[in-house]
Amino acid sequence: MAHPSLVILTGAGISRESGLATFRDADGIWAKVRIEDVATPEAFARDPARVHAFYNARRAQLRDPAIRPNAAHRALAELDAAWPGELLLVTQNVDDLHDRAGSRRLLHMHGELMRARCMTCEAVHPWPDDLSTATTCPACGQAGGMRPHVVWFGEMPLDMARIGAALDRCDLFVAIGTSGQVYPAAGFVAEVAGRARTVELNLEPSAVASDFDEALHGPATETVPSFVARLLAGA
Repeated sequence: MAHPSLVILTGAGISRESGLATFRDADGIWAKVRIEDVATPEAFARDPARVHAFYNARRAQLRDPAIRPNAAHRALAELDAAWPGELLLVTQNVDDLHDRAGSRRLLHMHGELMRARCMTCEAVHPWPDDLSTATTCPACGQAGGMRPHVVWFGEMPLDMARIGAALDRCDLFVAIGTSGQVYPAAGFVAEVAGRARTVELNLEPSAVASDFDEALHGPATETVPSFVARLLAGA
């Protein structure tokens, strides 16, 4: 019997227990910093130094040895390694915790904080260090055009064609730690409704919780490993 095709979507809630702040909670990042000041192309054009400072601080946090993949990240990496059928892990997170946990069938739809992109030549480079307006592109040598390789508000998420194809084929769609407020990701469950089993794993119901067939509420480090264990056992 063919194994179900899986699409798994993760959001900031899966990294919360690793010590990273979420965005849309009452005490989240967007409660303290205005999106319009640090997370739009217009903000970068207006004040690139401020935008660089914001992302440099977040990149520094990821370099902290205390910030590590948690049991939920590790469980999904185990699923990736063991699942014989089709699987795509789509994350809205720009952190590298899924990568470090070992997930390989992984797509960062909102980009990656530990990468930088040149606006002059479009080259993308691994970038664990700070960026500034004086940073030169290793590919073209131009200064002033390096930006975080993250998708800002008003920009199109990455690899949407690949995600759409995976959603078209999926038999099981699982959303983990998502707010259900950020589109297009929040609309994925509606795209597969009626033809795929849909499950939400979250600390509390998301804004689109009613669109899911099933829900498991609790910390990701508890719900995700148990759900993965059941999947691998054939439940």
